[in-house]
Amino acid sequence: MSQCEYNDAIHATKSRAGVHARRAVSCHKIFLNIMLVIRLSRVGRHNHAQYHVVVQEKTKAPTGKHIAVVGSYDPHSKHTVLKEDLIKKFLADGAQPSDTVHNLLVKNGLIDGAKRAVKVPPKKEEAPADNTQEKAADAASTADGTDNAKAETTVDAKDDAKVDATTKEKK
Repeated sequence: MSQCEYNDAIHATKSRAGVHARRAVSCHKIFLNIMLVIRLSRVGRHNHAQYHVVVQEKTKAPTGKHIAVVGSYDPHSKHTVLKEDLIKKFLADGAQPSDTVHNLLVKNGLIDGAKRAVKVPPKKEEAPADNTQEKAADAASTADGTDNAKAETTVDAKDDAKVDATTKEKK
């Protein structure tokens, strides 16, 4: 007998007794009307994160109200505790694991398949890519000995531009 069937039986007996049973109907509401997700919820102290593996609605905040806590994960010691029977039950009911939780489940053998690529934002570069190309070109020209000639031509071109500007001002 599934949990929903059990809740229906309780609802039927309590209804005959005249007792309202909202919790009995909530099982169908949870699994049929909303999207469930298995994700990490951060707990722990400052600079020492620990995570609970929780099942909750997709629209709720990770630290918000959850349906069940199905495990824990300590990223510092890589220690993972998972309630396998509950996780398999929620996965069978249609809950979708986040990328990180999916990788944890694959690592612990609860799910068969390959690990997913976790989305990590790229670090911002301080120097633009053009400067690195110019530096590489300068280094290559220095090795050839053409750097001095290039510097002399740029200095000569600047001097010529200054001379042209002063002659135009005099006219």
